[in-house]
Amino acid sequence: MSEDQLLYALALQHVPNIGDIMAKRLIAYCGSAEAVLKEKRQNLLKIDNVGAITLKHLFETEHLKAAEAELKFIQEENIKVSYFESEDYPEKLKHCIDAPILLFETGNINLKQQHLISIVGTRKITTSGMAFCEQLVEELAVFDPVIVSGFAYGTDITAHKAALKNKLQTIGCLAHGLNQIYPKVHKKYMAEVEQNGGFFTDFWSTDAFDRNNFLKRNRIIAGLSEATIVIESAEKGGSLVTADIANSYNRDVFAVPGRTTDMQSTGCNNLIKQQRAHMLTTPLDVPYILNWQLEEASKPVIQKQLFIELDDTEKLIYHYLKNEDKQQLDMIAINCNLPIFKVASILLNMELKGVVRPLPGKFFELI
Repeated sequence: MSEDQLLYALALQHVPNIGDIMAKRLIAYCGSAEAVLKEKRQNLLKIDNVGAITLKHLFETEHLKAAEAELKFIQEENIKVSYFESEDYPEKLKHCIDAPILLFETGNINLKQQHLISIVGTRKITTSGMAFCEQLVEELAVFDPVIVSGFAYGTDITAHKAALKNKLQTIGCLAHGLNQIYPKVHKKYMAEVEQNGGFFTDFWSTDAFDRNNFLKRNRIIAGLSEATIVIESAEKGGSLVTADIANSYNRDVFAVPGRTTDMQSTGCNNLIKQQRAHMLTTPLDVPYILNWQLEEASKPVIQKQLFIELDDTEKLIYHYLKNEDKQQLDMIAINCNLPIFKVASILLNMELKGVVRPLPGKFFELI
């Protein structure tokens, strides 16, 4: 993206009443952000859902002046900028209608051929929630996922620290410009995060710090990833907003269940009860439901035993697959009358025993 192209894209991003969805519509019609800002008003009014209110501030000169100042900041701070139509823009985020037209980045982020999962939850994470989050990241490390979160208190920073501990990439999605950090106490983690991932935001250095920014940035957390995992949440909270956004993007959502008397489990329990999330009781539920495949070289060597001991549920699945040749995870659960999360764990045990193997498309077959 050339300097001029970035300048005009920044200017368009600065215009009030024009959000990311409208900006993309205008760019699609005109061909570029520069063409939008130079197009005649009467021509733009021909576009569906574009009216006088949308265009009210479009041609004001202050937008280019503001863009010039922000471009200077970007260049001085060596910030990488990804345009929504460019190849380096995160692939999964490209498919989100309200994804930002410009994404600002620092660090050493590499998203090529990587699994991305978002981990979110309450800022008042409990000891057990923290332990589950750490165990989750540790057991998923063999799949080398990128851990995405919001760099906030509680669940967010627990997920980032767990990723760093397990030498995984981690991405903090910020609710402010890259000229500051919130909370300030997390500044001590910035360098390590940037060495092993980095930060994304669509906010400018001049944007005011506002609570609503956190809700806006949640679409990036949900959009970057193939799945969003809610560790703990009260009845209401930002992590539930992220889960709703992920569902709207047709992404998988997982929630960790808790006791009905625990306030910090209410939100997760409701997600599961309302069938808006998979129940997550063991970390390995994630790769089974998402159908992650380990590289052959990294798989444990399994010596098939002559006589393998199976428990009753394993025998049930074994005999079902023996008759079906191969079958999908969901169908195994339905026909064996077992919960999906339980079948996922059982199949893992059976794989480790050398009885079954996973196939593409969430299929499994006997060995």
